[in-house]
Amino acid sequence: MKRFLFLQGPISPFFAELAAELRARGHAAHRINLCLGDKMFWRGPGAVDFTGTLADWPRFVSDFLDREAITDLVLLGEQRVYHRIAIGAAQARSIPVAATDYGYLRPDRIILERDGHNAMSHFPREPAEVLRLAEAAPPLAPPMVFRDSFARQALWDMEFHLANLLPWPFRHFETHLLNSPIPIYMGTGVRLALRPLARRLGERLLHRLPADAPLFVFAMQMEMDFSLRAYSPFPDQDTPMRETVASFAAHAPPQAHLAFKVHPLDPGLKWWKRRVARMARAAGVAGRVHFLDGVPLGAVLARSAGMITVNSTAGLNALEAGKPLLALGEAVYRVPGLTHESGRDRFWTAPEPPDCALFAAFRRAIAHHLHVVGGYYDAEALRHAVQGAADRLEAGLPLLGA
Repeated sequence: MKRFLFLQGPISPFFAELAAELRARGHAAHRINLCLGDKMFWRGPGAVDFTGTLADWPRFVSDFLDREAITDLVLLGEQRVYHRIAIGAAQARSIPVAATDYGYLRPDRIILERDGHNAMSHFPREPAEVLRLAEAAPPLAPPMVFRDSFARQALWDMEFHLANLLPWPFRHFETHLLNSPIPIYMGTGVRLALRPLARRLGERLLHRLPADAPLFVFAMQMEMDFSLRAYSPFPDQDTPMRETVASFAAHAPPQAHLAFKVHPLDPGLKWWKRRVARMARAAGVAGRVHFLDGVPLGAVLARSAGMITVNSTAGLNALEAGKPLLALGEAVYRVPGLTHESGRDRFWTAPEPPDCALFAAFRRAIAHHLHVVGGYYDAEALRHAVQGAADRLEAGLPLLGA
């Protein structure tokens, strides 16, 4: 019998239903609630509330691991400060950590990975090891597109984060959010309402660009995305954008263009269009650097000569389209032969295209070794995810490449 401890997870019933399935299989499942939102999304026994300060957390979680003889730690967001401390305590006791998140391959999979993602992932970065893991994997199954509800996801997200604004009983909880949820929701709502207009303007811009001019696209991430800060040298989204514009101005062919494509769910708390224009003017390339919103990524990639990103999963779309990809941070797909590894300045004139056979092997390997079929928000997707995750957790997640 295993004894699982669940910390913060997806804002959905996934962890509660996974714990119930593990209990039905004869295991013990415990939970520590860190905030009121956690408490709202947990059903079943085994939960305790941590209402102390962050300074109290290391001793609390260490004592809990020992007292309950925990054998496995399960969480989402391994870079959250509470989770980093808990992971350290677990690893000091040789307790394996299972980290989940949205899939690298979307929309029909979630990640269930040992210790963490991207820079923390144990997935190998050597092409020969990728090919070896692919040989041990079954053929890639056709996608199962679940009918996820964005409205349900948005409602649960608001319930969770707005509940955490209440001062009781978790008055010392320190959120991982960079901004208050209220302006985030307001900004996201405005951007969604304006999306049709943004798409028309973006399509008009693409149509105006010379058909024979190389177009490079920078796939932006949301600044609240932990991977942006945790798995790169950048403290924010502005820094890699500014450095990329400077490199483009100094080294790109004079006929080339660069477009910054904003994340579809960016709340707009920073006026990115104005910031991009300011960066372009400062570098002397105002007529060749653009801001794109609302246009589907596939349409932009079809026109592009290559993609730049920090570590967005959008990079996998570029690889699938056979486009050169420059990853400025650490990403699970940053494998020689897949991404451009000759430096940002050379990307504009000699971008290295991905090895299509290596990418096919990479996708097959991560689908089998890092993912579970399913999702967090649709009933059928949840059912698949719970069964698949329970199977994986019972068997134990491997240390790939170890």
